[in-house]
Amino acid sequence: MKIGNIPLKGNLLLAPMAGITDLPFRNLCRRFGASLAFSEMISADTSLWASRKTQTRMRREGEAPPIAVQILGTDPAKLARAAQINVDHGADIIDINMGCPAKKVCKVAAGSALLRDELLVGRILEAVVAAVSVPVTLKIRTGWDRDSRNALNIARIAEQSGIRMLSIHGRTRACKFSGQAEYQTIRLVKQSVSIPIVANGDIRDEKKARQVLKFTGADAIMIGRAAQGRPWIFRQIAHYLAHGELLSPPSPQWIGNLLMEHLDALYDLYGARHGVRIARKHIAWYSRQMRGAAEFRQEINKMETTRDQLELVKRYFVDPGKGEKAA
Repeated sequence: MKIGNIPLKGNLLLAPMAGITDLPFRNLCRRFGASLAFSEMISADTSLWASRKTQTRMRREGEAPPIAVQILGTDPAKLARAAQINVDHGADIIDINMGCPAKKVCKVAAGSALLRDELLVGRILEAVVAAVSVPVTLKIRTGWDRDSRNALNIARIAEQSGIRMLSIHGRTRACKFSGQAEYQTIRLVKQSVSIPIVANGDIRDEKKARQVLKFTGADAIMIGRAAQGRPWIFRQIAHYLAHGELLSPPSPQWIGNLLMEHLDALYDLYGARHGVRIARKHIAWYSRQMRGAAEFRQEINKMETTRDQLELVKRYFVDPGKGEKAA
């Protein structure tokens, strides 16, 4: 699969997720087989870029190419400028967010709210494509609500505007993350346009990944929530797609060692105090399938220092002296 002139090593992509797909998480998912990992969305309003949150989101030191940055906004000129600046700072691919269902995003007519204004969609896509020399991609939902599914119209606008890949979450904005994702719309879009199509939504395991690829005919699939606490899911899915067999689940010791590596990277990125707080949600995700997870989470949330947090994680996951090194 290629995005413009950029070849990908596989067809498994990490979805952009605000507050989650930071540099440490992207690096882990890439290591375990994600062929592309999108950044958290970055506002096109450059006046906000001096904030610690945005500065952290723009960190890319040591990240392997291709580097994909997602931008969010409603003004074509501002989005074009944001794309230019990110390319100047190392982005190989620019992705435009027209899929976020968050209330605070849609309230300002950004994210999936843009799907209600097809003329503006076209203006935005044309402006960003014209502004940069790298491939521009787009992420959408199937429409604003069930009565206005217009993903096919948006896909045709995207293709005409020079968009090089389209990712579709199989829900409308009104659905948010409730109910089941539907893939019929994605299948229809794939049959109707020539640009690469990526299927997204409810792909939680190896068998579902194969089913979605087969049904939609999509060129790739995008994993979001299923990768939280399971960055190795990309390796599991890739192995199943290639060989038709399931890999054994990793041991608690292996998971614990990987989690501690992840925590160290979070502390380095955010600093000790903020890093401990950011880490809590990741620890909860890593531990959710383990015995006594609820009690462990209650205890871990009381920890205020990196040392105490790491020690408790080690006691819970890793048998001292017998821990495995994460592959």
